Amino acid sequence: MDIVSIVAIIVAAVVVVGLLLYFVSAYNRFKTLSNSASATLGQVKVAMKKRLDMIEQLLGAVKSYATFEKEVLEKVTGLRTEIGKAGAEGLRQVDAESRRLFGSILAVAENYPDLKTSSTVTSLMDSVKGLEDEIARHRYTYNNIAQEFNIRCDTIPSNIVARIMGLIKMDYLQFEEDVEKRPKIEF
Repeated sequence: MDIVSIVAIIVAAVVVVGLLLYFVSAYNRFKTLSNSASATLGQVKVAMKKRLDMIEQLLGAVKSYATFEKEVLEKVTGLRTEIGKAGAEGLRQVDAESRRLFGSILAVAENYPDLKTSSTVTSLMDSVKGLEDEIARHRYTYNNIAQEFNIRCDTIPSNIVARIMGLIKMDYLQFEEDVEKRPKIEF
């Protein structure tokens, strides 16, 4: 074997090892992003469940003022069930419905001045608003992770690894931002 053959074999081995190391590195980054996205989505679900719990407690505080208690309670229970099995799109729908329910309870509180000044109601409203901020932070984090994952799925050479692994792009968490609109109340 001459020196040229040995150099060619060494170069080929270095290229193969380099490609293998890149593949492992890209694979590990995809797995890290995927696991981070799952964990963050879990945090969103926990915060949304907490928000529904607070809405249920708020409902208990205002139930003597309005007759819509049973319907809202049933919707809260149904939404709580949906959160566990929902993906990004399902969470958007749960978020929109829970915001609508919270808005209708706020509208009832506005119609009854003594209810509005109740420390229990005020505390629960503040808790729900705090959970809104928590959900927004988790959503922001999830969307950043999804964006990096999706960019890696689209760009060379990591897109080759993504195709080999059979990865598809992640959905973004896009919740309705209709907070400024007054909810439609129907008793």
